Amino acid sequence: MCNLYSMTKAQDAMRALFDGLEDQAGNLPPLPGIYPDYQAPVISNGEKGPVLSMMRWGMPSPAFALKGKKTDRGVTNIRNTKSPHWRRWLGVKHRCVVPFTSFSEPHNLVGMPSEPVWFALSEDRPLAFFAGIWTEWTSVRKLKDGETTDNLFGFLTTEANADVGAIHPKAMPVVLTTMDEVNVWLRADVDEALALQRPLTDGALQVVARGGRQDDFRDSI
Repeated sequence: MCNLYSMTKAQDAMRALFDGLEDQAGNLPPLPGIYPDYQAPVISNGEKGPVLSMMRWGMPSPAFALKGKKTDRGVTNIRNTKSPHWRRWLGVKHRCVVPFTSFSEPHNLVGMPSEPVWFALSEDRPLAFFAGIWTEWTSVRKLKDGETTDNLFGFLTTEANADVGAIHPKAMPVVLTTMDEVNVWLRADVDEALALQRPLTDGALQVVARGGRQDDFRDSI
């Protein structure tokens, strides 16, 4: 499971890719370490075009996972898109893309502490996107906060390719590397969009850092 990623590109990098992007994110600083339940930038379909806004990471949990619990910490990664719980959010209205520059998977070795291993498309961490879904939801995320209404997001996972599988063999995020793929995910019918739920080709990712709870690489854009 990917429960840590970074997004260190400036908003101009997203504006350059999305025509007519409505920016509701405010002053967006570099985010070298994004964890579950953090606010993070997400691009979704608005009434007039793409919208950049901040959402809380972690979709509503299925009812069976909440039995006996007083809070819903949310689901960050979504694999079983055939589940009725997730299918209600697979239409165009609830699809989104999640910009990132690198993501981390834990490397677990017997008798040693888990080490975060950071992956990106290349050493200079170009902008890429996770295929995600989002919804507005009312729940108790933390007891001290009580019931809140939030825009929540999560992203899809799939089988790990060889790059990620060497570290974390169970799964990897669904990564969109071209604007054609982004546009299919945001706008195509559900069957065509879900065809993108597949691992990247082997060799498409590089290990760009090891250890550390952040990946603070930045460039001029």
